[in-house]
This record gives sequence, C-alpha cells and structure tokens, in this order.
Amino acid sequence: MLNMAFKCILWFAQEHVNFRISEFESLAKMFGLQFRLVSQQLLKPFWIVEFPSEKTALQYASRSVALRAIFELYSYANTLPDFHNRLRSHVDTHQKELARHFSSDSSFKITVETYNKHFSQREKVEKIETMDYLPIEGAVDLKNPLVEWWYLEFWGLDPKAVPPVPEDILFGRLLAQGQRHLIKDLSLKKRKFIGNTSMDAQLSLLMANQAMVRDGDLVFDPFVGTGSLLVSAAKFGGYVLGADIDYMMVHAQCRPSRISQRVREKDESIRANLKQYGCADRYMDVLVADFSNPLWHPRLSFDSIITDPPYGIREATEKVETKKSAKEDTRSEDMIHYPSTSHYSLQSLYCDLLEFSAKHLKLGGRLVCWLPFHREDYDEEMLPHHKHLRLVANSEQPLTGNTSRRLLTYEKISEYSHSEASESRTTFVNTPSEDFRDRYFNNALESRKDRRMRKSELRELGRLEMASRGKIPTDARAKKCDLNKARFA
Repeated sequence: MLNMAFKCILWFAQEHVNFRISEFESLAKMFGLQFRLVSQQLLKPFWIVEFPSEKTALQYASRSVALRAIFELYSYANTLPDFHNRLRSHVDTHQKELARHFSSDSSFKITVETYNKHFSQREKVEKIETMDYLPIEGAVDLKNPLVEWWYLEFWGLDPKAVPPVPEDILFGRLLAQGQRHLIKDLSLKKRKFIGNTSMDAQLSLLMANQAMVRDGDLVFDPFVGTGSLLVSAAKFGGYVLGADIDYMMVHAQCRPSRISQRVREKDESIRANLKQYGCADRYMDVLVADFSNPLWHPRLSFDSIITDPPYGIREATEKVETKKSAKEDTRSEDMIHYPSTSHYSLQSLYCDLLEFSAKHLKLGGRLVCWLPFHREDYDEEMLPHHKHLRLVANSEQPLTGNTSRRLLTYEKISEYSHSEASESRTTFVNTPSEDFRDRYFNNALESRKDRRMRKSELRELGRLEMASRGKIPTDARAKKCDLNKARFA
C-alpha cells in the first residue's frame, strides 16, 4: 500500500462550491495522483488531504482553479489547547526536517486568516504571539519571505450564526498558490471578442479541468459561439476546433454585446481571442456547421468535447431543415442560398450530442456539457444516458428564479461500433428540459405582458408622486432607449 506521509491543507475559494469535488477528482485522475481525503465535511473551505509526497501535492496545485492555496500541515485541532499541544509535538518530532525552515538563513512571514470571522490587526498579532515556542531564528520579511506560515481559523459557514469558538484551527507552511490568477487573466472584461452567451472565465477553466485537457490534446466545441471554452482549453495546452450554425457569430459580424460599442472592430474573431492570450498556435479552425447533420469523417476522434449548447433563451436552438414548397424554384446557380432552419428541441440536441461523443471521443475521453432544467422537476432519471458513456460528475449552478443548470461530465468507457449507427444508444426519459424555453417565459406567476404593464403602472405612480412633491421626474427608460438608438443609428 502506498505510504500517504505528506499531509496538506487545501484552502478553496468559497465560490462554485459544488464544482470543487469534481475538479479535484478529475485532476487526480489526469495526473494519476494517489491521495486520501481526511476531511469529511467537503463544504468547508479547508480540507485535509494526504498525498505521497510534496511533489504530488504541487502537481494538483499546478492546475486547480478552485484552489486558493495549499499548505503542508503542521497542526490541526478543534480547540486551542489541543492545537498548541499538537503543534509543539510536531515541531519536536520533526526537528531535522524542519530545521532548514527555522534556521537563521530563512526569512519568514506568518499570516493569520479567518473564515466567517473578522480579526483586527492587534488580534492577529496576539494569535501569532501565542506560538512564541516555535524555534524560529530567521528575520521577518513581509514582502519576499523564503518561508510563509499560515494560521487558519474556521468559524462555521453561516454568517448569521457564528459560533463562540472556532470549529477548526490549522497551521501550516505555504507550498503554492492555486491557478486562480487565470480567472483575472482570461476575464471577459478585457477580451477582444465576446457575445451575449460568452462563458465566464472561471467556469470555462473548471470545464477544461473536468475534461482533463492535457498538452497536445484535440478539443472540440460543437456550439462554439465566441469561443470562450476554446480559450481555456488552449490555455492548458489543447489544440482547439469549433463549429456553430450561426454564420454571423462565427465571423464576428453579429451585434456587439458591450453597451459602449456601436459596431464590431474589423479584427474581432475567435482567433484574435486566442492570439490575445498567446495561444494562437493552438487554434486549428472554426467552421459554420449544423450539428444535427454531422459532417465529420468516422475516423476523426477527439480527446475532449467541451460545450455549452444553446437553451433557446439568449440564443436560438436551430437546425437546418429542407422545406418542401409548391412554388417554382426561380433561383439561379450564382444566387446565394440561405438554408431554412427549424426549431432544434433540447431533447433531440442532447441525444445527438451523446451519440456524436460516443462515436468521436477516444476511449477514456470526456464530454463536458451543461444541461438546463427547472429545479422543482429535477430527478437523476431526467439526465441523458448512453451505452458507451458513463456519467462521472454532476454539479449544479443556480440561475435565475426557479431555474438551474448542471455541468455533466461523461467518460467514454467502450468503443463505438459503426454497425450500431442505425440504432440510437441514447436514453433521455421524463425530461422537462424539452420545453425549457416555454416554461422559462410562460410558467411564472405572471406573464411577461402582465409584468411589463405592472412595472409601467408603478413608474407612472412614481412620476405622479414626484410631481406632487415639486420634483422634476426623469424618464430613465426613455434615456436608455435613446442611447440604444444612437448606438445603432
């Protein structure tokens, strides 16, 4: 049995909590890491995990986006007396190993961090002084220390019911920061080309990690949009390829989504986004294609498929369809043909997506995609399944009102035989997602028309009240409309 001798503290950002477990397990599998999870309560921001070595722990930190920092554990307890006793015992037991960190040649810094509790600077100093028994001989360096120790206290998850004493007290040496700097580096605020449905940088990075994108992998997004998922996959070393039915979006000729931008710049494109982040050499191509009519060669295989299909809310769910007409065809050969489109139901879309993934993923490859639903209807039975794919992760992100979406991760477990092509292997039963758009707009307590009328009446009452008090009412809605007209004039 592998010796798990290196105990670590993992400090996670308390954001997208449901995704951290899936990311941790995916990265552990990608790197082939052995670990033992000591912590039982995984909603806490601090986990205790045992790894075989420091090198193994650093491998995980080199890719994790959910991780703030990782520390070598020196002491952990639920009460202060136990904490100090264990810290003294650890220092005495490991004198030889720790001597280089406490020596006079090593400058140091001690940071006090609390969760759900605020400490003043004086209180932090008092906490540090309680550990005066540590045999530290080096000089204090608050800017560039050679060794950083962190004292951590966890005061529960509920800010309205803070316990009188901390629930967990931990102390350790900082090993590395997580990769959360990528969230700011890839922020949509500074990105060259974005749209209404561009994926948030943090979520796209988490998707790439769950897809286990490695250097040199071939990654495909069949609903590419503005290519946000391609950026994250390329940042982790994947060669990226995308497709979308929306010609205007793929060619960056659609209406700008930034309110301050009237027209798109000539150099806006998905390629420009990858060039902006130094990943232009990882860009293969994007093309206009209808996903319901696959055009790919049967021998083409991908390491990962990462996508966020349209839900019919901000972007239409469409597919190309031939419409029979009794009218005579008067088109000439040199005339441009714009194909007719029809509604592409979510049920058909996800059935096609799983079937496509079963055909074109490599064995062990992963499909990572979003599925929207109404929370009141959710049941695991509603999730699509396929004979050749196994669901390995399922995380929820609440949206507006009563709606959510789930990030589903499938792994290909068996080879697809092309003799099976005529038979569907996807099951998708009892799913309310098929009418997700209709229910999203029409299943509220009041209709959209009633809501607009109610708000209009409230605005009129507000104007009358302001006039009665001698104030000049301003029509903010009219100003906004005028601004939008000026943008596209």
